[in-house]
Amino acid sequence: MRFEHETLAQRVCFAPGEAAATVRTEVERLGASRVMVIASPAEADLAEKVTAEVPVVLRHDDVVMHVPVASAERARAAAAEHAVDLLVSVGGGSTTGLAKAVALTTGTPIVAVPTTYAGSEATSVWGLTETARKTTGVDPRVLPRTIVYDATLTLSLPVAMSVASGLNALAHCVDSMWAPHTDPVDRALAGEGIRALAAGLPAVVADPAGLEGREQVLYGAYLSAVAFSSAGSGLHHKICHVLGGRYDLPHAQTHAIVLPYVLAFNAPAAPRAERRIADAFGDTSSVAGLQRLRSAVETPKALRDHGFDEADIDDAVRAILEVVPANNPRPVTPDSLRRLLRAAWQGADPLTVDTEES
Repeated sequence: MRFEHETLAQRVCFAPGEAAATVRTEVERLGASRVMVIASPAEADLAEKVTAEVPVVLRHDDVVMHVPVASAERARAAAAEHAVDLLVSVGGGSTTGLAKAVALTTGTPIVAVPTTYAGSEATSVWGLTETARKTTGVDPRVLPRTIVYDATLTLSLPVAMSVASGLNALAHCVDSMWAPHTDPVDRALAGEGIRALAAGLPAVVADPAGLEGREQVLYGAYLSAVAFSSAGSGLHHKICHVLGGRYDLPHAQTHAIVLPYVLAFNAPAAPRAERRIADAFGDTSSVAGLQRLRSAVETPKALRDHGFDEADIDDAVRAILEVVPANNPRPVTPDSLRRLLRAAWQGADPLTVDTEES
């Protein structure tokens, strides 16, 4: 066994019902006196409660999905104008992503307070979109110094969005089994993440007002993001970044839909990873285990339901082929990728999709 694993330096606080007090403590610990709060208009009231006890000089709500460069530049300018020394992001992946965009060029520390299961808060990965192209990178400056997880903040997240967001986290786990830089530590984290998410998501659906399921999903989302941050972007994420940035598709739903098709494509060529994923689901097959979970939580099923046009498949194939990881478990050809995308567009059963070369 030979590998190198770098552990990210980050403080993680699970504090059910105590987000405001924990944020105050973390702001004091970091010695900040001029805080910029980033939250979408939909999260404004929640963000105000969470940050009521910290020295806020600016509340910024210009949050846009996939973090357009223009949006990032406006946030950076606002932070500079107010001499901000700490960013507090309250919201989902787009909100955390905007805070990261500011930190990328300024080095301003972030305290992240997630309200979804996106996982961006636990990674040093940033993403920006310009002229329908999403660019991602890795930089230690964008890793939040502290994460404050409070499951009560996710109670207002609708069940359908909870499911899509949780499956986005599950995609981090699956990709981490064979991503470019994966190692045994990443795979161990990803396996436990799958187990927690597979247990938590049905509990959220069964009892949306209960905390136990949501805490399990937050825990799984955190593990998935830590694994993903180390392992890097595999085929699934490369596909979804192209689809999201190029066609403005919703982030979580796109990940939820594409995942079973990538798993069905790669699993036969990665038997050890396939076995590990299946075991985490408590099933004899990784794809069957994922499909059983998806059936239990009524996940999004087809890209055509979320704005992706069949006519764009060939264009997407060309764009994705440029970024396919060289060490993907099996070769990705134009024909196999076209079949995969068409199946995801249709919402076909992944177990019956032929991705072999004709």
